[in-house]
Amino acid sequence: MDKIKELEKNNDNNKTFENIKHIDENGNEYWYARELQKVLDYAKWDKFTNVIDKAITALKGGKIDWLPDVENPKNINVEDWIVEIDKTIITGKGKKEVIKDYKLSRFICYLIVQNADSRKPVIALGQQYFAIRTRRDELNEQEYNLLSEDEKRFYRRNRTKIGNYSLQQTAKNAGVKNFDKFHNAGYKGLYNGETADDIFKRKGLRYREDILDNMSSDELLANEFRISLARQKLENENIQGEGKANNAHFKVGKIVRNAIKEAGATMPEDLPTPKKSLKQLEKENKKKLKRK
Repeated sequence: MDKIKELEKNNDNNKTFENIKHIDENGNEYWYARELQKVLDYAKWDKFTNVIDKAITALKGGKIDWLPDVENPKNINVEDWIVEIDKTIITGKGKKEVIKDYKLSRFICYLIVQNADSRKPVIALGQQYFAIRTRRDELNEQEYNLLSEDEKRFYRRNRTKIGNYSLQQTAKNAGVKNFDKFHNAGYKGLYNGETADDIFKRKGLRYREDILDNMSSDELLANEFRISLARQKLENENIQGEGKANNAHFKVGKIVRNAIKEAGATMPEDLPTPKKSLKQLEKENKKKLKRK
């Protein structure tokens, strides 16, 4: 911890994640992999690309279930988070050389630092920095109310993805190994005994469709609240053991359900399923963009 505090105190311009952040013409933030490599103290590019590959594998649902809410990880569009580019540099001998680089979103940077060498003190700083949500990711109430229902769904879906990632890591630290059972415990509490498979069948979804992609913004918000509270409970109470973690997640789901009931709002299982999934809407939006 002393090394981390020293880095935080003495970090110069070449060692800050904020100073290597870029903003594109649409206001989207991104980081260059080559610049991030230097900040994270990786001397060799090939060593750092190995870390990037691990992050991509995690994102696409590899051996580690980091995004358990994704029914079909193979359908994840990695290009939403990482874009390969060619960059021209001037070598020490004054010659031009084209090298490979990547434009990275905050989320993929977060996955990268989670897969990086934890022995490096700067990695802990990176984990703290990229876990912080930026102003652009947060909407005030007025801005949110101006969104269409589908826009609200995309916004809430993104937040549940990131929330589930954090919850997954916390549950893993608590000793959880059967993540399907852990996540179903939360669903059971919130949906009056229904598992993810029960919700899938009730909604009449097709094979490998994602239940969260087929929820209204209100239903997603209820799940986002459940996810956030479950993570906080595990951390604040330092819960250890798979059984205790599952029980805690069930209790949190029940608490959220009771809050909905007391407020006189619609129970999550009674909320209508949108006519189109977010995956369908994404495909339609891409087709419209191509026509333009």
